[in-house]
Amino acid sequence: MNLEGKRVLVVGLGSTGEALCNFLLHHGARVKVSEKKKPEEMGQKISSWEEKGVAVEAGTHDQKSFMEADLIVPSPGVPWLPELKAARANGVKIISEIELAYKFLKGKIVGITGSNGKSTTATLTQKILEEGGLKTYLAGNIGTPLISFVDNSEDDHIYVTEISSFQLVHIEEFRVSISVLLNISPDHLDWHPSFADYYEAKKKLIVSQREHDIAILNRDDPLVWALKEEGEFQVYAFSRNGKVSPGCFLNGDWIVLSNKEEEKLIKTSVIPLLGIHNQENIMASALVGHILGIPPSRIKEPIKNFRGLEHRLEKVATIRGVDFYDDSKATNVDATSKSIQSFDRKIILILGGRDKGGDFKKLRKPVKENVKRIILLGEAREKIRTTLKGIVPMETVSSIEEAVRLGYSRAKPREVVLLAPACTSFDMFQNFEERGKVFKREVLSLEKEPGKERP
Repeated sequence: MNLEGKRVLVVGLGSTGEALCNFLLHHGARVKVSEKKKPEEMGQKISSWEEKGVAVEAGTHDQKSFMEADLIVPSPGVPWLPELKAARANGVKIISEIELAYKFLKGKIVGITGSNGKSTTATLTQKILEEGGLKTYLAGNIGTPLISFVDNSEDDHIYVTEISSFQLVHIEEFRVSISVLLNISPDHLDWHPSFADYYEAKKKLIVSQREHDIAILNRDDPLVWALKEEGEFQVYAFSRNGKVSPGCFLNGDWIVLSNKEEEKLIKTSVIPLLGIHNQENIMASALVGHILGIPPSRIKEPIKNFRGLEHRLEKVATIRGVDFYDDSKATNVDATSKSIQSFDRKIILILGGRDKGGDFKKLRKPVKENVKRIILLGEAREKIRTTLKGIVPMETVSSIEEAVRLGYSRAKPREVVLLAPACTSFDMFQNFEERGKVFKREVLSLEKEPGKERP
């Protein structure tokens, strides 16, 4: 693709948008940005980019900008704006950042997607490959945008890339050497018009692969496993429920690699990550290392040393026998269900935020089995209350700080206060990270109050 002199419109000026601008300028494109934020919200960012030669429109999306472009690259998460639809209908080419990067990038891409577990799996996979002696980089949603690596990429580089459905919607030729599809459950239905549309986007990572590519698929997820016949790619499986080969599976308290012969990799008792869903993430990561030639002994050590990511079932503190866990990243129903099932003790569960179109009925069973009380907050609180009515007591609060203190007052020693909201944070916070940080700050504040008695 020749970008010299091409009129390229970048939609959104977050981290990916800025990386796109740098790349496009370097390759001689005439770059314009369309950003919905108002100029006063962007500070010096506008003048900084204008000085570099980028035209910036802020506070609006001007349809003329979209119609005049030779190429449009929306940032991840930018919805199907009317201006985008009109441009597409008028024949304007629209591609994602990963598609643009693919056209120029040297080396291999390991693409990781799924409804839950992407960031954990991508991070662990990159650690396994790096400690196994490979030249590897963490890219995509969890790391640096893939486009930022292009100009310094080499044939022996491996880019472990977390990929969202938003990015996959706008791919054409993008293809990965190794794909990982962890799971599929309803998510982002506030963005996708239907679950079928969301599923079709996720499928693209797999069905674009060819004969010599490899797909790592969850044998226990019917929607994932159904894709094994969708192309001529090689399939490796992982499973908690039975033996698979080639692949990785759980056998008693051992994770086992299987490829012609079976080899015990690691005992679950020495894995620091909490939760059965993390066993699946570990199996997927281990398979990537195995496929790329890293011996089991060198795969095992990074797994033993990996403590997980912030805001993903992260233990914050134990206060007079009550454990506090931050799983702010549990922004959909399936993630919250898995979070609940990670404990064999009673839970005070903090739920709520902005609904993404999730089916809260699916929480009824895990709540009944593991949860002692629910604390509700945010825009979705009444919808959740109606859906889960009659299972456990529910109380409503107006802030995370209030939820922490109420949860502590209702918990007994050896019980858990768990933030796993099943919703996005955008009604009260900028993102799930901010929500998690506020939760942790309040827990640590509570911990510093000596001799505080429960009401």
